[in-house]
Amino acid sequence: MSSLHPAIERVTQRIIEKSKGTRRAYLELMDREGGKHGSRSALSCSNLAHGFAAAEGDKSTIAAACAPNLAIVTAYNDMLSAHQPYGRYPEAMKLYAREVGATAQVAGGVPAMCDGVTQGQDGMELSLLSRDIIAMSTAVALSHAMFDGMALLGICDKIVPGLVIGALRFGHLPAIFVPSGPMPSGLANKEKQKVRQRYAEGKASREELLESESASYHSPGTCTFYGTANSNQMMMELMGLHVPGAAFVPPNTPLRSALTRAAVHRLTMIGKHSDDPRPMARVVDEKAIVNACVGLLATGGSTNHAIHLPAMARAAGIRLDWADLDELSAAVPMIARVYPNGDGDVNHFHAAGGMGFVVRELLDAGLVHGDVLTVAEGGMADYALEPFLDADTLTWRPAPAEAGDPTMLRPASAPFLADGGMRLVSGNLGRATFKTSAVDESRWTIEAPARVFESQEAVQAAFKAGELDRDVVVVVRFQGPRANGMPELHKLTSPLAVLQERGHKIALVTDGRMSGASGKVPAAIHVCPEALNGGALGLLQDGDMVRLCAHDGTLATSGDLAGRTAATPPPPVMGTGRELFAILRAHAPDAEHGASAMLEAVNPA
Repeated sequence: MSSLHPAIERVTQRIIEKSKGTRRAYLELMDREGGKHGSRSALSCSNLAHGFAAAEGDKSTIAAACAPNLAIVTAYNDMLSAHQPYGRYPEAMKLYAREVGATAQVAGGVPAMCDGVTQGQDGMELSLLSRDIIAMSTAVALSHAMFDGMALLGICDKIVPGLVIGALRFGHLPAIFVPSGPMPSGLANKEKQKVRQRYAEGKASREELLESESASYHSPGTCTFYGTANSNQMMMELMGLHVPGAAFVPPNTPLRSALTRAAVHRLTMIGKHSDDPRPMARVVDEKAIVNACVGLLATGGSTNHAIHLPAMARAAGIRLDWADLDELSAAVPMIARVYPNGDGDVNHFHAAGGMGFVVRELLDAGLVHGDVLTVAEGGMADYALEPFLDADTLTWRPAPAEAGDPTMLRPASAPFLADGGMRLVSGNLGRATFKTSAVDESRWTIEAPARVFESQEAVQAAFKAGELDRDVVVVVRFQGPRANGMPELHKLTSPLAVLQERGHKIALVTDGRMSGASGKVPAAIHVCPEALNGGALGLLQDGDMVRLCAHDGTLATSGDLAGRTAATPPPPVMGTGRELFAILRAHAPDAEHGASAMLEAVNPA
């Protein structure tokens, strides 16, 4: 392993320095919690009897408090393809726990909505806010002081960050995330995208579109493009919260079962009363957060993590902002191209060398911290290995020395791009994220007149009317966390791509989000401050010249904003339960600080 890259060291030290007070307060809290809730023997007899009343054959073991009792916090439902396999996990995990003299109980469930179902629908306005509900539900599940470790079952977009945030408030316990793996590859993503664009132009029928989508999303398992869900799995490896190599092994296979069994066994070995305690609070430190950032950048991961990473960090008392991500991006080469940044999906990525290859390359290049505590015995070096079954025995071997597909994976010495492709742009319109990794460099600078909208439906209507068939910067405002919960603006992807393919200079500027799978149209997203919170997007008018440039990090207008009156925001919309989330919207900080009202009470921005 090479010595640590100076930029990685510099950013890490800056994060450590600015987090000193909040990180110290967090660790002190975890030490107190560990002392107060260190054993369920502290519960009264009535408390304890309630806790094991339904535990059947495990009652005596739980009552004796002489063996670990593991909390299973599950995001199971059988509407999410990625989470459907979890229905059978608890019973298997209880058996695995008994194999080593331990016990396990389902401590609670957390909601798990599917962004794929709600994209472009009213329910998407609950999506980001659901992360806070997931975190709070995790805390409710773990509040019973019955447990010695946490097995966290979640994969998709807001679910893993929510579980991380909630579990970190019980960071005196060890935690392992247990994934279920991606579905088999279906219709090639490029073919699916072509049908979507044809449909946007009115050249494909709804029946053709549904047939295409059904061929892409077709069975249990995670969707196979490299969006937020699969970026989550990559980050759990880089943060040391998985059994090594668990991220992308398919569901319902012997290897997947063996990895789940290993996770349960390992969790019983790293608790407070073990010979090798590894509490989550110590695993998720400043170096682990930086490692997750580097992994995101090196693999071209989801822009949603420009919001989730600061939020997860704050839950552990760590201060991370977009300037940190931007500086890391300048130093981290992109060594993976997975759709939408490339042609192959996560199954092809895994077959080509996958996470073992990525982690080894990053370690060898000095781009991630190797001296970190992980749930794996050998630390980060163990994540440069790949799991396999030798007969029926789970073991690990070195990742392949060379990528099985050089169009998908490359060594750090010969990357696809010299940087990580997630840049900070700023100026008199605010601060925003620009993901350059999927955008052709010829489009990194766009200067054109603005056309201002306040909903994605209005953009679609203008597109269909031919009003956008020109060089234009499409501005969609009042889409931030305080305005409407910051939905992903999925309906914009196809029409903007169509306009770009017609030869126009097109860009998107918004205080909302784009999907983790958004791609080739240049976009300044997550603009802070948002329009509803005094942001300059509220002052923009049709025809103002807007410049977006990834080369020099500019997001600005030449229009004279002085003296203008901010646009009136649309009235709050009710229905689909959106009114129940009003308090979370009202108190949400900006996207750069994680957009979590809940975390304002934990670690104010």
